[in-house]
Amino acid sequence: MWDEIADAAAAESTLWAEALLPRERQAREAVFSTLGPPVQAVGLETIYEGYLLHYGRPRLFSPPDADAALLLGDYLYAHGLVRVARGGDVGAVADLAELISLCAQGRADGRDGDGAAWAATSALLGRGALDPARASLRLDGDASGLERLAREAVGDAVVDGALAAHARLVG
Repeated sequence: MWDEIADAAAAESTLWAEALLPRERQAREAVFSTLGPPVQAVGLETIYEGYLLHYGRPRLFSPPDADAALLLGDYLYAHGLVRVARGGDVGAVADLAELISLCAQGRADGRDGDGAAWAATSALLGRGALDPARASLRLDGDASGLERLAREAVGDAVVDGALAAHARLVG
């Protein structure tokens, strides 16, 4: 999975190839794909790497400046959505697009809850079960519904592990 993400980005642009960390410095740790369908793992982790380029510590890349990080993050968002779309699940693509938007809004508003949003989206990808809980986060800053949905779908241990890894990477 990690080589697939890194190699695709490097093939797309010399800038992304130059931003790629040496393999021994890469943190190849799956975070939210462990909650979702295995067929969507590469797409989920590609999008999450893009998210980390915008808001945290990326695992595979170290761009030279903030502008390159923003562009590479956007590329990875788009490329991850393309990967998911290839599976034909329009609901999954819609959920991930909504996740990207929800997290950007939360970051702009200085609000927490992105970990719960990632966990619930990954665990319930494409099932159409997230709208009320997402609205609660968006409107009230309450991520508890999203976290509850994730825990009900995949269990406490898996969610706890993903949220702990997310906290380390986003700080």
